[in-house]
Amino acid sequence: MNQFFYPLQGLLPRSLRMRLLVFLLAAIVLAGAVQGALAYRGALDEADALFDYHMQQTALALRSGLPVDAQGLGRGLDPEDENHEFIVQVWTNEGLRIFESAVGAALPQIAVLGFANVQARGGTYRVFSMQTRSQVIQVAQNMAARRDMARSLALRTLAPLAIMAPLLVLAVWWGVSRSLAPVERVRRQLAQRQADDLSPVSDAQLPDEVQPLVSELNLLFERVQRAFDAQEHFVADAAHELRSPLAALRLQLQGLQRAGDDAARAVAIERLSAGIDRATRLVEQLLTLARQEASTATTEPVDLHAVAQLALADVAPAAQARSMDVGLLHSDAANVPVTVRGDAEALRMLARNLLDNAIKYTPPGGRVDLQVRREGDAAVLTVEDSGPGIAPEHRERVMQRFVRETSEGAPGSGLGLAIVQAIAQGHGATVQLSASPRLGGLLVTVRFG
Repeated sequence: MNQFFYPLQGLLPRSLRMRLLVFLLAAIVLAGAVQGALAYRGALDEADALFDYHMQQTALALRSGLPVDAQGLGRGLDPEDENHEFIVQVWTNEGLRIFESAVGAALPQIAVLGFANVQARGGTYRVFSMQTRSQVIQVAQNMAARRDMARSLALRTLAPLAIMAPLLVLAVWWGVSRSLAPVERVRRQLAQRQADDLSPVSDAQLPDEVQPLVSELNLLFERVQRAFDAQEHFVADAAHELRSPLAALRLQLQGLQRAGDDAARAVAIERLSAGIDRATRLVEQLLTLARQEASTATTEPVDLHAVAQLALADVAPAAQARSMDVGLLHSDAANVPVTVRGDAEALRMLARNLLDNAIKYTPPGGRVDLQVRREGDAAVLTVEDSGPGIAPEHRERVMQRFVRETSEGAPGSGLGLAIVQAIAQGHGATVQLSASPRLGGLLVTVRFG
């Protein structure tokens, strides 16, 4: 089937309107031809039946009989009044022809009663024979003339179809044009747009077959707009936030250049190295935030227990350096799998950022607990610590970029929770900050579904 269709596809016009018109008009022509052939054939059959009925009624009208001495009746007729296409003959039962409707139009007497086709006078005659008590009546009609009249009647039946066909073609053309008018409207909207106009395309009055295409186009515009916004935010944030670290690196470099002895040089090198690490960390977080805001989460099943264990392994060195108790808190339903659909690496980054913030802002020797559980149909990931927490009036504000509520000496750029928020939104999850009733610090709850 495909081997036949694909070569035919190359012969069809590329315009959807022209394709519809070609297919519909071809269907109309084919249906009209079939209908015309059937109507023509039916009209011929009806004409034959009508002529046969007429012959039969003519014979019945003569069944009362003619006098035996009527021999030769009709031979004195004017030749112009004679009709050799429709012939009536009457025979006696003894085989004597006593009547003929036209001189010299005699047909052979046949023994078959009813209808029969007879070859005579160089053509074919349709003959109806009927026998009475004393006579045999024969009514004959020339098939050539009969066919001509039948065709004339049949052609008359095709006249309405010939008149309606052009009207039907116009109706099809109008209907296709009206149906595709919304598609043409969308095309004009897109053609008149500027390159930076990514507003949704109106899908009003679009056909059901085209509306999903426009919906997907609007979703594409939304994703591209989100990517553009993320790019603009990244450029603005990078320009704003990298200015201070780079200035600090320049000062530290100048301090290294002015160091008068090895001890001062060592201190300057350590400060420069720490500044480079902070700048590197800031750039990594900026890139991560831009990537998470511009991308959409995948839809593969992810085990949150496995994600939590990997995140704990990532922060284990930092926790040991600060002598902190960081672990996975097991619930009563620890053996119940907690699965969500999303990007495993992004969810691992979410958990790692929450743990990293808790470790940085909790005093040494403190405690940080990570828990994964299921509450009804929702999957929940929580991180709580024994640190100072965040005041209720500041909790909404700290979710923004470059906003920090830090304890003294805690490093950071204020992007950790912003990255968490971006990842959570990409997975359809919500992030809530509250006070930890167990440890007294901050409780971060991420709820999926």
